[in-house]
Amino acid sequence: MENLFRRHNAYLSTVPMEYVRDYMQQVNWQSRLIVIRGPKGVGKTTLMLQYIKKNFAPGDRHVLYCSADTNYFVAHSLLDLADSFVKMGGLWLFIDEVHKYPGWSREIKEIYDLYHELHIVLSGSSLIQINDGQADLSRRIMIYDMLGLSLREFLHLDVGIDIKPISLQHLLDKPAEFCMQVLSKCHPFEHFGRYLQFGYYPFYFEQKQEYYDKLENTINYTVDVELTKYRGLDVGYTRQVKALLHIISQMTPYEVDIAKLSKASGISRLSTLKYLNHLEEARLIRRLFTNLMTVTDLQKPDKIYLDNTNLLYTLSQEKPEIGTVRETFIANQLTSTKHTVEYAGYKKGDFRVDGDIVIEVGGQDKGFGQIAGQDKAYVAADDIEYAFGRKIPLWAFGFLY
Repeated sequence: MENLFRRHNAYLSTVPMEYVRDYMQQVNWQSRLIVIRGPKGVGKTTLMLQYIKKNFAPGDRHVLYCSADTNYFVAHSLLDLADSFVKMGGLWLFIDEVHKYPGWSREIKEIYDLYHELHIVLSGSSLIQINDGQADLSRRIMIYDMLGLSLREFLHLDVGIDIKPISLQHLLDKPAEFCMQVLSKCHPFEHFGRYLQFGYYPFYFEQKQEYYDKLENTINYTVDVELTKYRGLDVGYTRQVKALLHIISQMTPYEVDIAKLSKASGISRLSTLKYLNHLEEARLIRRLFTNLMTVTDLQKPDKIYLDNTNLLYTLSQEKPEIGTVRETFIANQLTSTKHTVEYAGYKKGDFRVDGDIVIEVGGQDKGFGQIAGQDKAYVAADDIEYAFGRKIPLWAFGFLY
C-alpha cells in the first residue's frame, strides 16, 4: 500500500491544473460507483487526478489513485486493495485502466456491496470491455462518456481564449449574435484548420512533434489488442481491418456501397458489416443511417465517417477530401453533444438532427437549393466568418461543448 501511495503522490505532483475541462462538472462525483470511459488519449487520467488535486489536501490518506495495470496487481486483487484501503480509513478509490484487470466487474460489484462508505471511480481506455463488464453493475453504476476536445476547448488551451459553450438551438436561433460574440475575441477561422488536423486529442499539447505517431499507435492498439481480445477479431484479419479504416479515410461522403468496400478491403460482406459495428464501438468510425429506429447491428449504413477529423488526417495517405473533412467535423460535434444524427437522404440534405432539423454542409458558396422548401433547414458553410440568415459558419458548430 505504501508504494501505491508514493505513486499516487508522484502522479498528483505532475498533473497540470492550468486548465480543467468543463466536463468535470458533468460528473456526479457523489455517486458511489462511477465509470469514466472514452477513447484512449482523451484525458480520463488527467480528469481523475485533477479532481483529486482540487478536492483533497496534499497527503490526504482518505483518497487513493492507482492504475489496474501496475505490478501491485500481480500479487494482489482489487478486493485486497479495497479491504486494506478501507481498514486504513480510505473513502475514495480511483482505479485507472480497470479494463486491464481480468474479471474487474465481478470484484467491483463485491467491493461495492461490502464497503458502503467507499466511493469508487473507474476509468478505462477500452470502451468495448467496459460495455461488456457493466452487465453485473447495471443497477449500481453511473457511466460517463468522455470526448476529445471541441474547437472551443482547443482555442482555450492553444491561445487562451475563453468562450462559453452554446446550445445547438441557440446557435440556430441567433447565429449572427453568437458569431459576433466570438469574433469580438478572435478570428476562429484562423485556428480552425489546425483544430481539424490535430486539435481533438489533448495529448497534442504534450507531444506536438509526435502527435500523429502517437495517434497512429492508438489506432493500432485498438485494432491489434482491443478488437482481438474483446470482440474476437482473428489476429490474421487485423491488417484487413486497418485497410478498411484507410479506405474509409479516402471515401467521399456519398452513400455506401458495402460490396465495393468489402472487395477493396479483402473482407467478406458480412464480416465487413460486423467489423464496422465494432469499429464504431471503439470510437474509430461513425455510421449514419436514414432511420435509427429500425437499425440492427449488421444493417448497411448509409454513410460512414471516421470518428473525428484528426483520425482522417492521420489515416489518409493524401490530403483528405475537403467535403469529407467538413462532414466528419459536423457529425462529430453534433453526436458529441447527444444530438441524434441521421442521414437526411439523397437530395434532401446531409444530416437530419433530432428528427426535424436538416443541415447541409459545404463551402462559402453553398446555397439552399438542395434543402429548399424544408422547414428548419440550415447551411453550415466553410470559409466564412459571419452568419447570414440560416447560413452559419462551419466553425460555429465547434462551440457546442
